[in-house]
Amino acid sequence: MNKERLTVTVDPALVQAGHEAVTEGRVDSLSAWVNLALTERAAKDRRLRALGDAVAAYETEFGPITADELAAQERVDRASARVVRGTGPRAARGRRVRRAGAA
Repeated sequence: MNKERLTVTVDPALVQAGHEAVTEGRVDSLSAWVNLALTERAAKDRRLRALGDAVAAYETEFGPITADELAAQERVDRASARVVRGTGPRAARGRRVRRAGAA
């Protein structure tokens, strides 16, 4: 595959993260790490455009999605969600304690 040379300015922490990926053997080079990041971002942008197009097509056919419809869907989503929590220090925060006999 043909490559094109590129000069960019990047936050030092990101350069360090790239070097760590190389050191840990997750990628062959810093260029490969940056190429992977750009590939993933391009794919994300394509998915977001497709989602936007799908919403626009829906709204063209059925009218704008209202705030009430979004709130109702959020309630349904929350009710049907499966909660998965880790065991780390962040997971312990905000946990609700069930009382005996509570459903």
